[in-house]
Amino acid sequence: MQILITGATGLIGKKLQKLLIAENHTVNYLTTDKNKITTKDNLKGYYWNPKTGIIDKNAFDNVEVIVHLAGATIAKRWTEAYKKEIVDSRLDSLNLIFETLKIKENSVKQIISASGTAIYPDSFNQIYTETETEFAPGFLSDVVVKWEACANQFKSLNKKVCVLRTGIVYDKNEGALSKILIPIRLGIGSSYGSGKQVQSWIHGDDIAKLYFFLIQKNAEGIYNAVSPEPISDSFLTKTIAKILHKPLFMPNIPRFFMQLILGDMCELLFTNKNISSQKAIDEGFTFDFPKIEEALQNILKK
Repeated sequence: MQILITGATGLIGKKLQKLLIAENHTVNYLTTDKNKITTKDNLKGYYWNPKTGIIDKNAFDNVEVIVHLAGATIAKRWTEAYKKEIVDSRLDSLNLIFETLKIKENSVKQIISASGTAIYPDSFNQIYTETETEFAPGFLSDVVVKWEACANQFKSLNKKVCVLRTGIVYDKNEGALSKILIPIRLGIGSSYGSGKQVQSWIHGDDIAKLYFFLIQKNAEGIYNAVSPEPISDSFLTKTIAKILHKPLFMPNIPRFFMQLILGDMCELLFTNKNISSQKAIDEGFTFDFPKIEEALQNILKK
């Protein structure tokens, strides 16, 4: 099968690309950096610039599945200008693909788009499934609502649309965990706020595996891309410190302090997201790392 990936140089994109090639599939990818264009038998890069509407239409030749991962990172201070970039980078890129498929003959059957768990309300007690209709207020939730609406427009082109609402992806070198590790390695790690806030997470290898699973199923609809076992912030911190044999003696960091440092982005550290992945499990997906201890052991030994 030939699969087109956007955001192929990101954390998830690199893992998915590697997995697909290992399974003898051919990967095309779109990049805004001409220096990152590679041409091999099973890996071919093509240039695009969603801001200016430029795209190499050859990227779609013989492609059956498009995996859309492109989008500006949310792990950066949210100035008003950067908020616009977060939104535009997701919508402009999807809209450019949509407009291209409208006019170009293609064999695309399925669009799989990344999305986020920020759409779910903040709650200590509620466990959220894909059928939830109440959405959280706030910037990130608004981004996800627009993102998914943009993905769903491909249904009008008779394409199956699959959306992955992704929790915090854990990887040693990229993403949230790489930043969490720094103070703990220095022996000055601590939790945020009460430390009781619930996090829904997923191992980097499992998220790539889930994308591949949904490609193979030709799936459509919404899937929560999180492990079966959500954790508290304090449990995460204590587990990392235990594995690394580091002390934990610093007091918890209050929200007002992180608000001064991060601005509105600090909501990422203090919201409660208890999210179910039972739908994917019921359909036959198995996690290699369902529990945080084994996930961290695997990540930190690398």
